[in-house]
Amino acid sequence: MRVFLTGATGYVGSAVLESLVRGGHRVDALVRNAEAAARVQARGATPVLGDLMQPASWRDAAAAADGTIHAAAQSGARARELDDMAIGVLTSLPEKANRFLIYTSGIWVLGPAPAPVDETAPLNPIEIVSWRPAHEQRVLDTAASGVRAIVVRPGILYGSSRGIVGDLLKDAANSLVRVVGSGENHWPLIYDRDLGELYARLVNTPAAAGVFHANDQGDETVNDIVAALGDHAHTQPSIRHVPLAEARKKMGPYADALALDQRVRSPRARALGWTPTLHSVAGNVARLFEEWKRGKAAA
Repeated sequence: MRVFLTGATGYVGSAVLESLVRGGHRVDALVRNAEAAARVQARGATPVLGDLMQPASWRDAAAAADGTIHAAAQSGARARELDDMAIGVLTSLPEKANRFLIYTSGIWVLGPAPAPVDETAPLNPIEIVSWRPAHEQRVLDTAASGVRAIVVRPGILYGSSRGIVGDLLKDAANSLVRVVGSGENHWPLIYDRDLGELYARLVNTPAAAGVFHANDQGDETVNDIVAALGDHAHTQPSIRHVPLAEARKKMGPYADALALDQRVRSPRARALGWTPTLHSVAGNVARLFEEWKRGKAAA
């Protein structure tokens, strides 16, 4: 199958690219420069040189594919603008039999979830992702025109040297870990390779449509994770709990995301036969430290 992929060099996109290529799909990967093109080509993809904010540079490639996976994301003030631009193009591509569109959202749109919630839960997004529910709905609405529309809400990724957990590994290696709030909040987590496998399964399942959560259901608290990091770090790190109000002054609404308490379930993904291979950050810290070191060396 021919798949057009945005964000191919990002955290989510890299995992998706690996799984799709391994599954024998042709992946047309949108990249912004020759260096990124060489990287995705070395991993088995066909690079498409372009800029997400310049649709004329990639619209034809998206239209020619059997479907699109939108995994590109940007932090900061332009996040909404970039996502809005991409969705506007991807939801208006010419009709094509069996075309699919997979949109990458996230579990923060659910808001606080101290009791377990699944894909049917009402949305209550925190400020940093307040715009995402409307974008999810725009994608889901394309089902009315025959598109196989899918929204994936990944948990907090771990694996390699990137992301929020990657930052904690770095902090532990540097002997100072800062935790926003009490640390008793639960993080829904997902290993990057397991997330990539879910995307591949969604591409390969003609009946798959709608919303899918992706997390390991380990219900680990931030304190559980940090304690395990301390047990495996070269030296015992100092742990500082930063009050949420103080963290907000330095980090803005991102602080609320790190302090969010969520227990998330993924029954629709599991109904497809998808089962995460890893179910715990705390239980795999030694492995994750090694992945982090290899990623750091490669970078």
